[in-house]
Amino acid sequence: MEITHQTSTKQDILEYLLKRSQATAFELAEVLDVSKQAIRRHLKDLETEELVLYTSVQVGMGRPQHIYKLSPRGRDRLQRRLSTHQADRYGEFAVSLLDTLAETVGRDQVSSILQKQWERKAQEYRDRLGKGSLQERVANLVNLRKAEGFMAEYHCVESSQEDSFIFMEHNCAISNVAESFPSICGHELEMFAAVLPDCHVERTHWIINGEHRCGYLVQARPQPANE
Repeated sequence: MEITHQTSTKQDILEYLLKRSQATAFELAEVLDVSKQAIRRHLKDLETEELVLYTSVQVGMGRPQHIYKLSPRGRDRLQRRLSTHQADRYGEFAVSLLDTLAETVGRDQVSSILQKQWERKAQEYRDRLGKGSLQERVANLVNLRKAEGFMAEYHCVESSQEDSFIFMEHNCAISNVAESFPSICGHELEMFAAVLPDCHVERTHWIINGEHRCGYLVQARPQPANE
């Protein structure tokens, strides 16, 4: 419980500094209803983590007063955390919306709607991947997925005679939806195959099955011999 409380207090400090731009330890203690000693300890920890910084201001004849504010690193971490929370809420809304649709028109119809959405997504990806080599297109696909919140990467399969790559995603940006509507993962696999029509795409790992990543083997189809 102590660790949870400390973590929460530090988060409260960061959020207050984001809203108010700056604050003293005394102000933080008053607003957060935490002792000044505890606030100073948390601020020292945050300073060590380079999440906050301070300037000293002389007030009267006493000791200089520290004015704290977020460091660029602290602002970036807080905004990323808030964005993740927001994404989670959007995921919950998406699941609720799909559940309502399923109750209204049936799960088969919802599956058809999702398939249409992935077909549109495949067309968008194809338009943006370009017509380069397979490796260039896979690299571009990784960058597109990263921009959408996926921790994606790829590497070459050295033992293969044809162009062959392992495309991996270490998180699922649509996990809430996938857990309630697992058919979406099948549509996603179809989408990757449509995006790379000159390749065979096979799923090798699946987060839904309890594995720590989703993985796909992408292999160039053998070209027919010239007659």
